[in-house]
Amino acid sequence: MVQTRVEELPGNRVRLEVVVPSAEVEHAVDHAASDLAQSLRIPGFRKGKVPMQVLLARVGRERLFAEAVESHIGGWFWNAAGSSGLRPIESPQYGYEPPDSTKEDFRFTATVGVQPKPELPAWRELEVPAGEPAVPPELIERELEALRDSVAELVPVGDRPAQEGDTVVVDLISEAGDAQRDYVAELGAGRLLEAVERGLLGMSVGQTDEIEYELPDGSTQKLNATIKDVKEKVLPPLDDELAQAASEFDSLDELRADVESKLGEQIQAEIESAFRAATADALVEASRAEPAAALVEARAAELWKGMSRSLERRGIPVETYLEITGDTPERLRERLIAEARQSIARELVLEAVADELGIEISDGEVEALIREQAEAAEEDADATIAGVREAGGFERLREDVRLRAALDRVAAEVKRIPVELARAREKLWTPEQEKTPGDTKLWTPASKEPA
Repeated sequence: MVQTRVEELPGNRVRLEVVVPSAEVEHAVDHAASDLAQSLRIPGFRKGKVPMQVLLARVGRERLFAEAVESHIGGWFWNAAGSSGLRPIESPQYGYEPPDSTKEDFRFTATVGVQPKPELPAWRELEVPAGEPAVPPELIERELEALRDSVAELVPVGDRPAQEGDTVVVDLISEAGDAQRDYVAELGAGRLLEAVERGLLGMSVGQTDEIEYELPDGSTQKLNATIKDVKEKVLPPLDDELAQAASEFDSLDELRADVESKLGEQIQAEIESAFRAATADALVEASRAEPAAALVEARAAELWKGMSRSLERRGIPVETYLEITGDTPERLRERLIAEARQSIARELVLEAVADELGIEISDGEVEALIREQAEAAEEDADATIAGVREAGGFERLREDVRLRAALDRVAAEVKRIPVELARAREKLWTPEQEKTPGDTKLWTPASKEPA
């Protein structure tokens, strides 16, 4: 870890004085020497096998140390900025004297513009809508029906053709001759392409039909489908006997009460998550936090990379994704920009809260969280902690926990109001609604909770 001292300058600028340990300097010099040895052609030596003394004689100590600093100073700077809680919004201006030895620490300065900290409102006066945890009766009935469905008996349908809800055994043979035999699927469950399911509806046992379906690229293919068996579900009665057979309860009333309780817990968790997100959004709007464009662009690029990797893992080209969703590259970029702006704005206000409250997260708290997650995944906790530290994720996780703690505090102290009241107020005109063209409301429905 580098050591850093921060000096605040006018105009949202800072000067960092950074001290790099000698061990890091030695590592940088070794790395630079290796790179130079790979790029130089020295008679009598293979690339990468040039001894240090020969390399120094050829390129000189000054050039070697300059290469070491130039290739590593950026990493040292971002390490220092991150550990100091700064968000640079431009390239820094460095000041230093090149080192001439790996036995001493290296010192440099970096002057850079940073994201200004937002001015926090009196958050205890903020009113944030919060829903009431009520379990709709139809949701309970849906869960009980799903339980009935899970223990339903499949019986032959006789001579009638297949209809939605039936379970069929079918042979599917493509135009190329590829066959999927004895494939079992419930019609209407979405396991087959919609066009294929439509084609199977109305077919009887022993019947073979040709079914045409469309691929994501717009082309069409055909396959031959032969129905080999059709069965329908016979659902058991919704009574005490079902409760005893499908659960640990002796009566339907006990089962129904348990289903209602579990659904209530889920709904309460969703309401609380939505309330926390709304709290962060209210804090952003009241503080008028506006992230710098450079930070927003960088975060949007990160979101795009993550999305691209996710699509790639699922084998979906970006073009196909846009076609399926009916989106355009322009609208997708606007959405990522909005998401990036909102997530950074939330982080800014929560960082300010954590600073104001003096919230600090100890190593023990971070390690306890990693240990809990590792044990839940049946992984070695000590090895996981060491891996997180080595990968540089320990400090990021510490900051995530710190922001969550700040949100905990704010969410506990704002004023909860009914959702209906908040909606009614939104419909009322107030002078504050007359905003200038430059004012921007940062809240978005798709925003996620930070940390």
